[in-house]
Order: sequence, then C-alpha cells, then structure tokens
Amino acid sequence: MTYSCHVSHVMIRLKGGFIMIESRCGILCSACSYQEQVGCKGCINIEKPFWGASCSVKSCCETREQKHCGQCKDFPCDLLKQFAYDEKEGDNGKRIEQCRCWSKE
Repeated sequence: MTYSCHVSHVMIRLKGGFIMIESRCGILCSACSYQEQVGCKGCINIEKPFWGASCSVKSCCETREQKHCGQCKDFPCDLLKQFAYDEKEGDNGKRIEQCRCWSKE
C-alpha cells in the first residue's frame, strides 16, 4: 500500500523545521466532510469532538502530553488500531501511517 504524507493546522518545531499536525490520531481533518459542515476546527483545537462528549484517543494523547499518537512510546497501541480499523468509521490504517509520517518529519 502506498500512502503519502500530508500536513496542515498545528505547527510544531522539529529538527530545525516545522511540521503541521491536524489531529491527535492521524486523521486528516482537511479531508473530513464534516469539518466545514459543523465548523469543526480539529481535535487539537477543541475541547470535545462534535460527535460526542469525548474521544478516547484524543484524551489518551493529551493525558500523555503528546501532540499526536505517533509520538507515544506505545504507538501504535490497541486503542488507535481499534479506531483505524473500525468496520464503520475506520480508514484501514491510514491515520496510523499519517502519524508515522508526522513522527519522521
């Protein structure tokens, strides 16, 4: 499978340069059809997601003080894999690959 890295929203300094992070889990908010529809600014910029009271991946990442899951020593954990490969809401692991890209930048 070929997957290209994308960047957007939150900037962090790394190795003398900058990369843009869109979400905690690696999902590309800029490609989400709900972003404009509901005025979502991405989980990095909001307290709770538009779809519910909380997101366990977002909460975990923020509790561990990580910008995104790819920075975690447990990456990719079972929780992230569960989200990435969920039959209904998953993306067949693309968000995991995006976190890997962000970690390499």
